Amino acid sequence: MKKLTALLLSVIMVLSLCACGSDNSQYVPTGNGLGDGERPNDSTQQQDQVLNLTYYREQTLNPLYCTDYTNKLLFSLLYEGLFCVDRDYNVEPMLCKNYRISEDMRTYTFYLEKATFSNGAPLTANDVVQTLLAAKESQVYGGRFFHITTIQLSEDGGVQVSTDTPYENLPLLLDIPIIPANQLESTRPAGTGPYLLDESGSIARLRRRNDWWCTSSDLIATAPSITLLEAQSNTQIRDNFQFHDLSVVCADPGSDRFADYRCDYELWNCESGMFMYLACSADSEVFSVPEVRAALTYAIDRDYLADTYYRGYAQGVTLPASPRFPYYSQALAARYSFNSAKFYDAVVDTARLDAEVVLLVNGGDSLRVRVARSIAQMLTDCGLKVQLKELTGSNFTYAVQTRQYDLYLGQTILSPNMDLSAFFHTFGDLSYGGINDVGAYSLCMESLANYGNYYTLYKYIMENGLLCPVLFRSYAVFATRGLLTDLQPARDNIFYHSAGKTMEKALLREQ
Repeated sequence: MKKLTALLLSVIMVLSLCACGSDNSQYVPTGNGLGDGERPNDSTQQQDQVLNLTYYREQTLNPLYCTDYTNKLLFSLLYEGLFCVDRDYNVEPMLCKNYRISEDMRTYTFYLEKATFSNGAPLTANDVVQTLLAAKESQVYGGRFFHITTIQLSEDGGVQVSTDTPYENLPLLLDIPIIPANQLESTRPAGTGPYLLDESGSIARLRRRNDWWCTSSDLIATAPSITLLEAQSNTQIRDNFQFHDLSVVCADPGSDRFADYRCDYELWNCESGMFMYLACSADSEVFSVPEVRAALTYAIDRDYLADTYYRGYAQGVTLPASPRFPYYSQALAARYSFNSAKFYDAVVDTARLDAEVVLLVNGGDSLRVRVARSIAQMLTDCGLKVQLKELTGSNFTYAVQTRQYDLYLGQTILSPNMDLSAFFHTFGDLSYGGINDVGAYSLCMESLANYGNYYTLYKYIMENGLLCPVLFRSYAVFATRGLLTDLQPARDNIFYHSAGKTMEKALLREQ
């Protein structure tokens, strides 16, 4: 009996020591693993998921116009697009049941699933057409439509989208949330997603739809009801997460308003699509020299910028694309990485040592100004005299348009297919400083027609110094430890889920 008692005490002591361990960095599941009875039936013992989210109630929840990342966190539960795109830029059909591609790859026709909106109305092809037409004019999605010429109903009841160039993977752009045609301007439009918004009570909620058309097997959010806590500020959101019941938060560590998180949590990087770059003026006495312009990439210590200013929520890039993009070549990227001696040699060899240059930056973004200051110091260390010019609002825009700089630090959101046409087309929205280039634009077209041409495009851009990529930024997604361990947040789709379909099976081939 004493031996048995001693044995039991030993087991208790070991378990106690394990429970008091200081390393809580890993999620440790709990349960009655030492019980003598039969293992309980998971189907009868499983409890409902408890999930609390937050949003700015006074701001819009219209996915075509909302730019706030806090509110956008809800969108993957409320809305769906024709297609869904995962974190590695792979595309799968969602509301699209089947599709056709014309022989010249300039016309796509999409046919829809029998889905309904959260208000009970059936999804129609006209809803899709009108949503895409509205998205084309919106600040959020307008850049995706650079090569899309027509969006209309097809004669056989589908949605027909045509482009001005052969397009190998147009669906990659069409994860745009679809809303009813008669609610395009609504701040609370209905969606086809697994949840609906209920603001009828004193506490707003997302309620799980019993009539959801999809039977997704990888939907992470399973709670029958999700409480929505009203957001007031980034600090208040952080405090609700650390000290109260807020379950999941999306934050931007690259924002001046970012509030640091210091509690126990699980964390994911989620791409934002934000691309930071340097571009030169064709009028610059220094950077109009091809050798200096092409060598600029070697002057920039991107890892230092990412770690110092973005807490690791940005990746240094030497090609103008996300490192997660399937056609981002790491081998090619390595050719243009930081090597200040190469840029210094180019400055000396072209007799530009101690030349004065103006670096223009948007002064309305204090973090970007600090990045620009570091870049200015890097260029100074390589033999140039740099004047940092900080302008805001329309003054900054006018200075960029009129080339009042030698180089400027810019930031834009690239479309999911990393199309760079707007930089190099003569009338492109981003072709400032005379960087429009016939050869680069032609390669952009070839890359859209065949992704295998992206390598050649990136090489051409870097060897001619048309752009100097700096960073590709991401958001931070914080979650209560153990709550959403299988979360795979994708760009604009934090609660990413698929419909279990494939592009190959959805494609209708001509007989």
